[in-house]
Amino acid sequence: MMNWKLIKTEEEYKKALTRTMEIFHAEEGTPEDDELGVLLLLVKDYEDRTIQMPEIDVIEVIKDKMHEHGLKNKDLEPIIGSKSHVSSVLSGRREITLKMAQKLRDFFNLPAELFLKVG
Repeated sequence: MMNWKLIKTEEEYKKALTRTMEIFHAEEGTPEDDELGVLLLLVKDYEDRTIQMPEIDVIEVIKDKMHEHGLKNKDLEPIIGSKSHVSSVLSGRREITLKMAQKLRDFFNLPAELFLKVG
């Protein structure tokens, strides 16, 4: 069992991942299980600090879902509102309201996080 510290380099990260895979199925309550817990926290911390997730455009996701389901703009009128509201939202001229987001989330079975603007 190594004495793990905060991961600061790609090399340390790779070493931690390798060790994590080696002991991934450690029995509960063993020293390897404790080491695995520490490694998982350190790896997640390093990834959170260094890996930039791409921004997801919620309008593009909605358009993709519409295409996937063979829907037209008029099919979103019960969810978003009038024909002009649907057009304004899908063109990005109008913001998606909380109520719209909730209805779109349920209608397309999307994760709520998709509608949260972070940063």
